[in-house]
Amino acid sequence: MPNIKSAKKRVKVIEKKTLQNKMFKSSLKTVIKKYDAAIAEGDKAKASEAYKAAVKKIDQAVAKGIIHKNAAARKKSQFTLKINSL
Repeated sequence: MPNIKSAKKRVKVIEKKTLQNKMFKSSLKTVIKKYDAAIAEGDKAKASEAYKAAVKKIDQAVAKGIIHKNAAARKKSQFTLKINSL
């Protein structure tokens, strides 16, 4: 446990940021699962809407620094290939 006041504050701030990142990652995974479900159903319109939502959420994750930009590019590429093969 830190003794210095600024270090104590950093612990509190880091805990709050960690919670926010976990919440965002969870919502990102949910959006991705919805996209995969839409692809599995084979509904082009529903998959298209889910694709837009997933790509937007991935771009937001990159902007927040939650996932790496190359990982995001790879995921978006995989999503595009899936929707094009539908």
